[in-house]
Amino acid sequence: MRRRGGKVNPGRARGSCIVCLNFLTSGIMLAKLTTKNPLTLPRRALAALGPGAAPTYFEVEAADGRLILTPARIGSADAVRRKLADLGITEDDVADAATWARRAP
Repeated sequence: MRRRGGKVNPGRARGSCIVCLNFLTSGIMLAKLTTKNPLTLPRRALAALGPGAAPTYFEVEAADGRLILTPARIGSADAVRRKLADLGITEDDVADAATWARRAP
């Protein structure tokens, strides 16, 4: 059996890898991590991100015993800037590389 939103759904066998989600009266949404490690986010949580397509990827940060999920856009300019910063590449380095690449052979 599977619990979802406080109701029992007899269509699922006990011990399956389906994620159980509950919306508590305090407004906290829960997601259960299954044995094979998938984590499904509640639809209400994704809807709170705003209209449009839900993100496919999230950046995951562990802080103070919590996991913080931030929607990530793969290939976005912000992701490139973060990667450059992580590598210690400055704006001057990028300008120098562009100048080098544009020079006549």
